[in-house]
Amino acid sequence: MVDDAPIHIASGGADVAVRITEGADPSVLWLGGFRSDMIGGKATALAEWGADHGRRVVRFDYRGHGESGARFEDCTLSDWLADARLVHETYCPGRTIAVGSSMGGWIALLMARALAREGRPFAGLVLIAPAADFTERLMWPRLPEPVRETILSEGVAYLPSEYGPPLPITRRLFEDGRQHLLYGDTPIETGCPVHILQGVEDPDVPYGHVLELVEHLAHDDVVLTLIKDGDHRLSREADLARIIAAVEGITRD
Repeated sequence: MVDDAPIHIASGGADVAVRITEGADPSVLWLGGFRSDMIGGKATALAEWGADHGRRVVRFDYRGHGESGARFEDCTLSDWLADARLVHETYCPGRTIAVGSSMGGWIALLMARALAREGRPFAGLVLIAPAADFTERLMWPRLPEPVRETILSEGVAYLPSEYGPPLPITRRLFEDGRQHLLYGDTPIETGCPVHILQGVEDPDVPYGHVLELVEHLAHDDVVLTLIKDGDHRLSREADLARIIAAVEGITRD
């Protein structure tokens, strides 16, 4: 077990909780998914691997998630991206491998693109069921028309969730998401190797969505691992082993 008590850093008027497993560079930066937290199975497995192998692992909860402050419904992708950038700049001083799960994959790609433009790219990306552009391409089209009308007219709707209490979905979430869309006419330039792991049985992020992402990563070194019986979480022991192997593959490069 990893015993790394959270520390807190101020971001956007709220506290963001961070856990650090000390070790050598390149640091591994965990970027969690929508409504997930840093004590989940994948993040914890990475921290335990870091502790066992002397590798620095940094994980955190976005505002409105887990042990961090702020209300979930008051935040948008811009806030969570700002949290990720702040944690990276503060706690990952050297080379960094970003590991992004679901929405965290979208955030990882946005960060990678910005860093590549600045001439200081990530050492690599490991993306787990990356949900790039999910607000526009995956979530909004699937919402029933009455729910979409409620979001547009009232600013928020509450959806049942198999992962916890009802999920507040706001109009601001969609409006803000449109500022960060990646699936366009130009390639996504990360400037680093990318390894994507995707479950074929994923009901939330269809593997066709990820195949399209690979096409947009036209200039990068990309490895795609399709897991035939894999779901969205990819948290089984075999899945965790694949994730860690992908990180280790980049650390050896």
